[in-house]
Amino acid sequence: MDQSVRWGILGTGKIARILATAIKESEDGVLVVVGSRVAGRAASLAAGFGARPGSYDAVVRDPEVDVVYVGTHHPLHREWAIRAAEAGKHVLCEKPMAMTTAECDRMIAACRAHSVRLGIAYYRHFYPAILRVKAMLESGDIGQPVFAQVNAFEYFDPAPDHPRRWLLDPARAGGGPMMDFGCHRLEVLMHLFGAVRRTAAVTANVVFDRAVEDTAAVLLQFEGGPCAAVTVTHAAEERQDTLQVFGTHGSVHIDELNVGSLRIRTGNQSRVESHPPAANIHRPLIDDFVEALLTDREPAVTGEIGRAVAAIEDEIYAVAPSGR
Repeated sequence: MDQSVRWGILGTGKIARILATAIKESEDGVLVVVGSRVAGRAASLAAGFGARPGSYDAVVRDPEVDVVYVGTHHPLHREWAIRAAEAGKHVLCEKPMAMTTAECDRMIAACRAHSVRLGIAYYRHFYPAILRVKAMLESGDIGQPVFAQVNAFEYFDPAPDHPRRWLLDPARAGGGPMMDFGCHRLEVLMHLFGAVRRTAAVTANVVFDRAVEDTAAVLLQFEGGPCAAVTVTHAAEERQDTLQVFGTHGSVHIDELNVGSLRIRTGNQSRVESHPPAANIHRPLIDDFVEALLTDREPAVTGEIGRAVAAIEDEIYAVAPSGR
């Protein structure tokens, strides 16, 4: 591979457009082709980035493509990641990695068998605020971590013709808010604290009568000792996107992860730091994946990390009254 990493994109949704922009902005990436099951959608997205339109199959078979971004609906991740690997393409797959850990295992095995890299698009892994918290934990600034709390709330009641209505269909989405954006928070916590020892979860339809949960919570204990709680909902009017970590000598509070302002408390002292995310939140993800290919290393967010998140989701939905 030369110093230009050539991309093909499967999917034409909002995230695909943001990711296409990140590829265009990257120093060593170039978008070659965009694939869709609807020709007009592929042409529309491709035209804005100087790329060719095509079908999904055309993308994975294109000899000019080095890496395929799988941005399809969730149930198609496994199939197209495997097909891309079989065609000798590296794979960056949108979250959640797959519908189950068994599907994740097949994706990992296919990429290994064909000697290609597999990354998962958990872009919050690269947030400067998260990296700052991780550095504080490693340096002992707040002592031994004891407990973390993550809240992710939004009101989501889409009309029948809403383009994201499919997120209420368990066959396509896999679950409700815990599957959609809870997975991001699970990855963040594992980035900070490592492997999970045990979980306990509840899912519920508190407000909406739908086939997936509108509210869920999971308690985690990590192998290293600390505990955490992740709560998500589609039913609260107040939006929240918070992270709090409490330690034996202090605490750190992020009121909005997409802003990146930290309040740090140690003893009687308190200070505020600002660590905002990149203007294009997917850019660090793309830069890392490109660098991984050019330097022949694993990406920061591997298929194994995606699988670990999926394993927790499997446990959560194993007790779910709704969802999968």
